[in-house]
Amino acid sequence: MTDIALRQVRAVIAACEEGSFTRAAERENATQSGISQHVAAVERALGVKLFERSARGIVPTPAGLRYYKNCIDAVGRLEHANEEARSLAGQFSGDLRIGLMPTFTRAVLAPTLEDFVPRHPNVRLHVLEGYSAFLTDMVLADELDFAIVPAFEGRTGLKSRLLLRDREMLLSGRQRGLTPLAQVQLADCAPLKIVVPGAQNVRRRNLETYFQTHGVEVAAMLEMDAMIGTLEFVARSDWVTVLPSLICINDIGKGDLVVNPIVKPTLRAEFVIIQPARRTLGALARRFLECFESQVANIHGAWERVLAMPAVANDRRRQNTGGRLRG
Repeated sequence: MTDIALRQVRAVIAACEEGSFTRAAERENATQSGISQHVAAVERALGVKLFERSARGIVPTPAGLRYYKNCIDAVGRLEHANEEARSLAGQFSGDLRIGLMPTFTRAVLAPTLEDFVPRHPNVRLHVLEGYSAFLTDMVLADELDFAIVPAFEGRTGLKSRLLLRDREMLLSGRQRGLTPLAQVQLADCAPLKIVVPGAQNVRRRNLETYFQTHGVEVAAMLEMDAMIGTLEFVARSDWVTVLPSLICINDIGKGDLVVNPIVKPTLRAEFVIIQPARRTLGALARRFLECFESQVANIHGAWERVLAMPAVANDRRRQNTGGRLRG
């Protein structure tokens, strides 16, 4: 049987994920004809057609899709073996490219870096903030090692795992007159003037489904993919927004924003780690995520303690901590 070279396997993977020999060539720094020849060579070696070709692009055949899935598993295991060898040699150095949403950069990122950076001085970190659609495209283009985004249906070329489930909170300014940390039903707060993320953000669809399912009347909706702008606008107006608890932890006890847990029913958001399907998470990425998940657990623990306290005790504790609750 003719041997199939790794570069030919990578050409098949790229063609399957990109749906085009031209885009696959751009990704692999090759020529369109070179990618086409690699794929054809694999087809000859296997004696099976891997792609249907047309003027609109290429689509994997059932055999091609199965071969692609086996290939990304094999390439992933090879990369994992390389990473394990480097980690055993103590070579924790190099570049780590991470994509995070504002949900995580506002409160989780800084303590994670305080933990990770001193212990890995030879790692060059590149942290990119963006929203889910942008970060997903960056991961697909192999410009990020991984990103953390809301759970979604998945796309060819990506693999994911659930990272966390987070409770959603209602945020409002003082003009709304809500009691800080009091449980609220959104239907009772209606009609809402609410700031929501853009249509491409998975959380937008989840919020709209919740509103429709539970009879939450929306008087006006403002679309904004700008977290700082959203928080500033809500603090200055009678508009509200809904955000995960992770981003709200530092707003407890402050005068600008009022945070209220949403109940009956509780609204939750799920977040996943996404990475290129053909890669495994390296040792550096895994170490960063260990630090990251530890800080997420700390914030969730702080929320549990805060929500278990009577309102009077919350007020007293806020006075004793200068307006900020700490876990």
